[in-house]
Amino acid sequence: MISRRDFLHAAAASAAAAVVPGCRADGPYVTAENLGVCSWSFQKPLDDVAAEMKKLGLKRIHLALQPFLEGGSRHGAAEGAAALDRVKARLASGEWKLSATMIGFPQEDYSTLDTIKKTGGVVPDDAWEANKKIVVAGAKLSAELKSPVLTLHAGFLDESDPVALKKYTDRVKFIVDTCGEAGVPVAFETGQETAADLAKFMPTVPGAGVNFDPANMILYAKGNPVEAVRTLAPWIRHVHLKDAVLTKKPGTWGTEVPWGDGEVDAPRFLVELKAAGYKGNFAIEREGGNDRTGDIALAAKRLLKG
Repeated sequence: MISRRDFLHAAAASAAAAVVPGCRADGPYVTAENLGVCSWSFQKPLDDVAAEMKKLGLKRIHLALQPFLEGGSRHGAAEGAAALDRVKARLASGEWKLSATMIGFPQEDYSTLDTIKKTGGVVPDDAWEANKKIVVAGAKLSAELKSPVLTLHAGFLDESDPVALKKYTDRVKFIVDTCGEAGVPVAFETGQETAADLAKFMPTVPGAGVNFDPANMILYAKGNPVEAVRTLAPWIRHVHLKDAVLTKKPGTWGTEVPWGDGEVDAPRFLVELKAAGYKGNFAIEREGGNDRTGDIALAAKRLLKG
């Protein structure tokens, strides 16, 4: 028997699809071929991630490279050369297909909105030299794995301070150029800026793309993710499927929830992406809750049922 929540979700999806005539006429938009998961969401070693993906019938993976690089363990504890060899074997056999690779920086502190504003991405001066090495190593490994795109958080974009903006822009250009030399496109994840601010910035760094995370728009209280799709469409190279609800206390984080339970308006978000011409991959991301594996399975079920 279908649950009331899933019934309402299905009804909302049908209603949203009607926004774009013929949205489903050529088949489902999200399929087992273009849907994957973020490796770090399971909070498990990669061999266990592989087992969970088999249960879900999914092959696409947004692979965090942190287990194989210097730096923090937020996106996966360190794993050795043998584990990397098994990753390569899974890719070679077709058991896994990359939707993207991802790097993070060890100084990033997500405790509060203020701490991540100060420590996120390329912003901290005292971490930049070390982080440049992570970028170079990440680009090299991404190229070796033949990743279609490398994603990361660039950090807080402050256009009100010309000096800070130039430094930020120069560092983003370094990342784009480094990845370009390795033959890997790069996509910066949506986060602490509005879609309008990000759209204003993107043309200043030719070659940069966007990893669109709709929940981040809500978690950071930076606008409506459905409307943001229209603004950022020219730069979207990869999409996270993550949901959230707005905070009731300004200046604090919103709350991440399972896909379809929050304020992203999941069906309409997908309709908007399709209308915008997005034809890339999707990765389910879950970074909160007490049952990440169950929430990922629920998201996959909701996305693939039609």
